[in-house]
Amino acid sequence: MVISAKFPNFNLCKTTIDVIIMAKLHISNDWWTAPAEAENGNLILVTGRRNMQNVRDTQKYIYRLEMTWAYEPAEQGMPSFETSSLMEKVQDAIEECFSKDPTAVNTGIYTGDGQRNWVFYVRSLHIFQKKINEVLANFPPLPLSFHAEEDPEWEEYDEMCETEIQDEEL
Repeated sequence: MVISAKFPNFNLCKTTIDVIIMAKLHISNDWWTAPAEAENGNLILVTGRRNMQNVRDTQKYIYRLEMTWAYEPAEQGMPSFETSSLMEKVQDAIEECFSKDPTAVNTGIYTGDGQRNWVFYVRSLHIFQKKINEVLANFPPLPLSFHAEEDPEWEEYDEMCETEIQDEEL
């Protein structure tokens, strides 16, 4: 005898399970920084997050979103102390937001040559937009631009990781 039943809330259950799984997902807080050079010779500091394979393995973070803050460069293309301090406050607020609800993971930060570029891998662009707007509402208007595209293979992340200076290279 076969018994069948309709489960009208299956999608809700699946979403709830996904949230529980993601809440248990460990996101590394291990970062590295390495120098790089812009085409014009200015210094760019590349900061990347290590140990992201478990996040990649979920295959849920398929969008790469870049948030760029253009600034008036000071020495060697770096931000002024005042701008840098505000950027760090924004960074801390972003990390706090997405550590509570990991719908996006900041995997890299490029600073130099008149801009800071945060790279995120995102589960939902719509939810990211909602959450980043909530975070940014606590700050004065900022000169930010956004670009998103699909990157399910995390190609940009792999390229960025090639910049990391390994201990044996020191």
